[in-house]
Amino acid sequence: MMTKLSCRPFALAATVVGLLGLTSAHAGDEGWKSLFDGESLEGWIPKFAGLPLGENYKNTFQAKNGILSVVYDDYEQFDRRFGHLFYHVPYSHYRLRFEYRFHGKQTAGAPGWAFRNSGVMVHSQAPETMAVDQDFPVSVEVQLLGQEGADKRATGNLCTPGTQVVLGGQHVMSDQCVDSSSPTFAGDGWVKAEVVVKGGELVEHWIEGQKVLEYGALKYDPAAADTANLGVGAVPLASGYISFQAESHPVDFRNIELQVIDADQKD
Repeated sequence: MMTKLSCRPFALAATVVGLLGLTSAHAGDEGWKSLFDGESLEGWIPKFAGLPLGENYKNTFQAKNGILSVVYDDYEQFDRRFGHLFYHVPYSHYRLRFEYRFHGKQTAGAPGWAFRNSGVMVHSQAPETMAVDQDFPVSVEVQLLGQEGADKRATGNLCTPGTQVVLGGQHVMSDQCVDSSSPTFAGDGWVKAEVVVKGGELVEHWIEGQKVLEYGALKYDPAAADTANLGVGAVPLASGYISFQAESHPVDFRNIELQVIDADQKD
């Protein structure tokens, strides 16, 4: 499949993962906290390709009535202004849950693969370490997709900008994407997603209460240009920042909540 990273084809089946769990990824609601106040971007840091850290280009990220929106009302052309909105605190062991929905039309001049395409980056590099012209942070991406035409299009997928993981006993190399076992979601309805992150050992993707992907052994790939700029070797990737993407198609997020699952992790 064509992806945002122009990935090499990677034929790795993930369909069996969805059969492993059909219940919520968490046992209870204790310890959950909201990362988003619903009315402002307090605690969040924008970074757009080609622009300095902290500039919310053309008011792309907006907060209102409990919804974090990615909008393109002030754009004439997309101009490869890939954006990410980083939460200011890094984490290692946690659960992240949220809802998302695609709507409206894709911005003019955007790549075709970005149609109804967004994502949430976990274990991301710190926003201040991104190069000015860098499109995507070194991270592990939970890729979110909506239906395009009549084709099936899974969501809750995995992409690896500058990183590597092990999935089903096989290595997923840097700049590749792997489909999950999720169904296709058409229309503009809300979709529930959850990510379970246990350091660099295990990550699970959950969509609508069903586990759709699982992988582990996360590490940096120093052969990737953006990772090489960080000056790290092929070492484990065990913590980092969370960011939400702006990739040219309007998308909303709400109920963004996090639950720390390691007693040693502090805010």
